Amino acid sequence: MKAVVFHGIGDIRLDDVAEPKLKEPTDAIIRLTASAICGTDLHMIRGTMAGMKPGTILGHEGVGVIEELGKDVRNFNVGDRVVICSTIACGNCSYCRAGYYAQCNDANPNGPAAGTAFFGGPEMTGPFDGMQAEKARIPHAAITMVKVPEGVTDDQAILVSDIFPTGYFGAEMAEIKPGDTVAVFGCGPVGLFAIVSARLLGAGRVFAIDSHEDRLALARAQGAEVINFEQEDPVETLKRFTAGIGVDRAIDAVGVDAQHAHHGPAAKKAKAEKPEFKREVEQVAPKQKPDGDNWVPGDAPSQAAQWAVQSLAKAGTLSIIGVYPQTMTAFPIGEAMNKNLTLRMGNCNHRKYVPKLLELVRSGTVDPTAILSHVKSMASAIDAYRNFDLRKPGWVKVELEPGVTVQ
Repeated sequence: MKAVVFHGIGDIRLDDVAEPKLKEPTDAIIRLTASAICGTDLHMIRGTMAGMKPGTILGHEGVGVIEELGKDVRNFNVGDRVVICSTIACGNCSYCRAGYYAQCNDANPNGPAAGTAFFGGPEMTGPFDGMQAEKARIPHAAITMVKVPEGVTDDQAILVSDIFPTGYFGAEMAEIKPGDTVAVFGCGPVGLFAIVSARLLGAGRVFAIDSHEDRLALARAQGAEVINFEQEDPVETLKRFTAGIGVDRAIDAVGVDAQHAHHGPAAKKAKAEKPEFKREVEQVAPKQKPDGDNWVPGDAPSQAAQWAVQSLAKAGTLSIIGVYPQTMTAFPIGEAMNKNLTLRMGNCNHRKYVPKLLELVRSGTVDPTAILSHVKSMASAIDAYRNFDLRKPGWVKVELEPGVTVQ
């Protein structure tokens, strides 16, 4: 079968690989009908998330049809259409039972202290082959899969595999209450769903900070007030719009590949911090392999977190859902402490949110496809990756159709 395979930093290929087989009685084999490209995939290719094992199939978002079931998977039938949760969980351990599925004690074969197990990730996350393929093995299938309701399309369901739950998780962690003023840093797919989710939770005002006009336009369409950090200082603008107080809640939906401003008033501050930003890049991405403009790490890993802390009101809450590797150590802890900020962060507990969000989609409360910009065949996956990596205008979220050979 065809699959997108990681061969090294800056090196991904569309390969012929062996079809997956059942390994455990709790497994399932899925014939994928939709997958997607995520910003987290780019971290691995850019080198800002180290430890990828060559030969690993990429992709942690999937929708498909069950072809085989292990004997201990009792809540599904062959032929059922399912969404696969991006993080893998057993459902039995104390963490899963408390809703912390991303911290499952048993799913990660590297042991309880290894952290979140997810598809298509570095060796410390499993590794588990991902879903940018025609078929996939799903461990702990009774928990990791959720049946797709009638009336929900593949285009809708694929967005509930990871990015909608992660955005909702970020908004929930931010402790948003009705009437709150919220700043979302980053208007990529997860940031856009954080905006949607903030509105669902009753936010009074939502500000969206990014530098790409197409993404800011999508944020505006979701009801956010937009700020382009290449044109104005985002912290100063947020303070001005909040009578000098700052925002109640901030969500960092950017993570380690953040960019600093290269134009406008914010660029002057970035210039002074350039040596520190350079040190951060060397720390999180010691090995890089750019190909022209592709696969280039962000030039200011801590920038989104810094802006978020600076823009928050005293006693505000910062929610971090942008991905940071364990090697990332820079954070403005002193300013956060002296403002009495609450910090909440982590990998999304997908299984907690997927059923609820599927129902919001089925009922018509939310149509997530407003954020889906491209549907491409598996045959064009590498070109799609390159365009998405460059953040070309209009390239916001890319769905891949496994098994389709023409666009």
